[in-house]
Amino acid sequence: MATVTKLNLKAETDDCRLHRESENELEENEAVAAATRDSKTKKVVVELGNGSQVIYMPRFLAYDQSWNYLEYLNKNIPWNRPTIRVFGRSCVQPRDSCYVASEGLPQLAYSGYQPHAYSWDEYPPLKDILDAVHKALPGSRFNSLLLNRYKGGDDYVGWHADDEKLYGPTPEIASLSFGCEREFLLKKRPDKTPRGKTTSGEPPKKRPKKNRSPDQHSFVLKHGSLLVMRGYTQRDWLHSVPKRVKADSVRINLTFRLVL
Repeated sequence: MATVTKLNLKAETDDCRLHRESENELEENEAVAAATRDSKTKKVVVELGNGSQVIYMPRFLAYDQSWNYLEYLNKNIPWNRPTIRVFGRSCVQPRDSCYVASEGLPQLAYSGYQPHAYSWDEYPPLKDILDAVHKALPGSRFNSLLLNRYKGGDDYVGWHADDEKLYGPTPEIASLSFGCEREFLLKKRPDKTPRGKTTSGEPPKKRPKKNRSPDQHSFVLKHGSLLVMRGYTQRDWLHSVPKRVKADSVRINLTFRLVL
């Protein structure tokens, strides 16, 4: 991939990182206390129980390589901010998105919205990233990609689970982050929440307390990091990227999935 010039986007995102730097040094991912670390790969494995697992690789891609990808994605992806339906009401999705998928897959639909499926061949760097993810996760075979762009702290994704039937009962979902660091929250799904029901349009009600229970976990998704959800995580857990005032620059997230 050709090298691209790092313009103001890098400086703005560095400012966002510096806002959180001292806090991050004191408050590492709260899930790590109950996790297993791999010192060679800097990988953190969190066993959530009942067949659910999260893997976090804070330095999945090299720093400069991550900047090149961020610049490319920000400028070249056909971003769209669609109107979706949440709890029977129409609203504008609080982030930009784009969908890429292999030919012949079932059509993706969520919150009353059916995105156009672009081809991998239209954006060759995405194929390079996919190859890197497959290499890091032996046995994975992702064939679809949902891209999200958060322009600032007011952009977010509310509590939801990626439990659509087209992903199967135990989907593996790999989430790669570029740009401004943002918090990724996990909480145990209440028993009363109907299976298949999500709340992707609603922001979290409040910031979780630091001394949270084993039913809540938090990760700070760093520039170039990879987070993987496996097993029954989508059945038993909800996740979100909440609003954050200090998140004042662009974050782009690539979420790889296998459509059956």
